[in-house]
Amino acid sequence: MKIIIGFVLFALAAVIFAFNSSREIQPNPENAETILSLEANDSTETDLFLRDSLEQFGKAFLGVPYVYGGTSKSGFDCSGFVYYVYHEFGIKVPRSSSQFANFGKEVPIDSVKKGDILVFLSPTRNAIGHVGIVTNPKGMESEFIHASSSKEMKVMISSLNHPGYTRRFVKAITVLGN
Repeated sequence: MKIIIGFVLFALAAVIFAFNSSREIQPNPENAETILSLEANDSTETDLFLRDSLEQFGKAFLGVPYVYGGTSKSGFDCSGFVYYVYHEFGIKVPRSSSQFANFGKEVPIDSVKKGDILVFLSPTRNAIGHVGIVTNPKGMESEFIHASSSKEMKVMISSLNHPGYTRRFVKAITVLGN
């Protein structure tokens, strides 16, 4: 039964993604409500499914250009990308990277999970200025997807062990259940 529920939810997410990829951001809390309305004993599987879905949805935008202030598939800034991905699943997160300073529940980097958010200092000032979504949790070697304003200027996957990110890393947070 759990496999069938998982398959149905995966198919639902794929249909929703296909439908929504052709339009701008529209609030869609039904996605999260559908996922989160499963039986309580399925909460761990639901959490894993949601985390995998966030990752897969985000990866669909790899290569999309960095655009300051961007929040659409035609271009994202870092917080616009995180906002867009989470918003698709009805999860409210800040639109500005600086607002992540006091948002979410901080988790130790060694306990980070797929779908958690990494928070970084700006490359030019001592303030929160960058965020990304964990895709491959491995402590200080975790990989994350983000809209990079560096020379690549696109949505890409990077590693936390890169010196440019390691020295700017502030914390990992979760806005998800388990």
